[in-house]
Amino acid sequence: MSDIVLEQRIKAPQSIVYAYLTDADKWRRWQGMDATLDARVGGVFSMLMGNGMNAVGEFVELVPERRVVFTWGWVGNPHIPPGSTIVEIDLRLDGEETVLALTHRSVPEDERAPQQIGWAHYLPRLALVASGKDPGADAGPG
Repeated sequence: MSDIVLEQRIKAPQSIVYAYLTDADKWRRWQGMDATLDARVGGVFSMLMGNGMNAVGEFVELVPERRVVFTWGWVGNPHIPPGSTIVEIDLRLDGEETVLALTHRSVPEDERAPQQIGWAHYLPRLALVASGKDPGADAGPG
């Protein structure tokens, strides 16, 4: 097991970025074809990708404009099943930008590369949409 750590600078205030992490309609604009987000502790997190893969978990911690934590895993994937890993996202203001720090914890070694590739693909899309730009159609990572 290992952790994936990534950082993304976003030209938007923390409140805007936080909304894209907790509102299903906004989430769909940067990742996935569908999403169900009940942004409260114990609330459902479910995101359906264009390729049919479904990430499922639940919200663990929410600190408005600062932190979002949810469990994560894939339906039908025995190596990283629903709710088996934790995604922590911290937001901090740096001048007029928000720095998003993502830590995906306890990722099995055989799942590390695809998870890292996925986050590295989607965080820049989040940065675009949160800053008011259109990230375009999503062809998926790699």
